[in-house]
Amino acid sequence: MAQVGLIGLGVMGGALARNIAKHEFRIVVYNRTTEKTQAYIHTYGNEYLSGAPSLKAFVASLERPRKVIIMVDAGPPVTTVIQQLIPLLETGDIVIDCGNSNYHDTNERSLTLSKEKLLFLGVGVSVGEEGALNGPSIMVGGDEPAWKKMKPIF
Repeated sequence: MAQVGLIGLGVMGGALARNIAKHEFRIVVYNRTTEKTQAYIHTYGNEYLSGAPSLKAFVASLERPRKVIIMVDAGPPVTTVIQQLIPLLETGDIVIDCGNSNYHDTNERSLTLSKEKLLFLGVGVSVGEEGALNGPSIMVGGDEPAWKKMKPIF
């Protein structure tokens, strides 16, 4: 079972997943295009970094409480991913938006997920691909119990 999952294998997401695995946290990744996930795992996969072929398989591969990092473009793409995740998650699972979203969107997502009994973190990640791989600057806001679970990973 993976300790954390990451959705979105663009430049920043891919680098952040490698950074997390480099520090020996088990991470599973998912991208909406299966070919991108397969190519990424072919290149970077190891005992700490694996991929999932579907969102359902991705969620099933996470230990509880599930910790899901979303690293897709800010705005509607984040909202879409969250809407797809909600039916697959359980009370106490953690959704982490690392897409540098507008704070209005972050506040709205926090309320939406709270009603679903899910924890939420809005996280700004800065410094580009090299920083995401070797030590990103992160700014975290959200539910304290979620932060306590994610702090060792971040």
